Amino acid sequence: MRFVASIVAVCPLRKEPDHRSEMTSQLLLGEFAEVLEVQKEFVQIKCLYDGYIGWCQRVQLAFTDEVVTTTKFIANNFGLLRINNKPCWVSLGTPFYDTPLQLDIFNIEYSGITKNVFIDSASSAFAESNITNFAGFFLNTPYLWGGRTLFGIDCSGFAQQVYKLFNKQLPRDAYQQAEQGEALGFLEEAVCGDLAFFDNEAGFITHVGIMLNNHQIIHASGRVRIDTIDSAGIISSDTGLRTHRLRVVKRY
Repeated sequence: MRFVASIVAVCPLRKEPDHRSEMTSQLLLGEFAEVLEVQKEFVQIKCLYDGYIGWCQRVQLAFTDEVVTTTKFIANNFGLLRINNKPCWVSLGTPFYDTPLQLDIFNIEYSGITKNVFIDSASSAFAESNITNFAGFFLNTPYLWGGRTLFGIDCSGFAQQVYKLFNKQLPRDAYQQAEQGEALGFLEEAVCGDLAFFDNEAGFITHVGIMLNNHQIIHASGRVRIDTIDSAGIISSDTGLRTHRLRVVKRY
């Protein structure tokens, strides 16, 4: 079995092996995936973190027979790493390794990163102050379908990335995330860090956000923003209009 890792800050994961195909997710620098199929320009992969399958541009990946794991991640807005001694800016949530990551002819160097720039998620307390701090880094990040970074993010990618910083693994899509966790009986029971899910008229889960308390939510809708929530759903802080219909709140 062969694997690949991203050797660019953000590697698009596409639905089909075509540059014009829909981007469904992303691999961040140093994230690993299993190789499913190799074509001339694209590689079909299965992300090791969340099992997501898609196509990535071959030149943005390095092949390897070995997978390296870490519980450490870049914890500032951006970090500066070096690839083959050339600079590369990376986003919050990018994996951090204690030693250089050597992939084929690529050497990703982390030695310039100081301790206050990365977090060890295995010892990161899932507490209100930490949750609001890391979620707040994403405020005003533009909504991007399939995005997982400060350059652009979607609603489920936002929840997944914040939870990752606390060593809590979530699936990629909102409907998948809604299948996990313990449902709360009432919105009033919600605390910071709970996830709220929203459905469409057909009853399909289409949106997710992170509760800040039992009446405020931070979520990616147009941009990452803070809005009011009640038992019926989200009310936009900009327009006062209801934007999403609440289905369930879950605790993980």
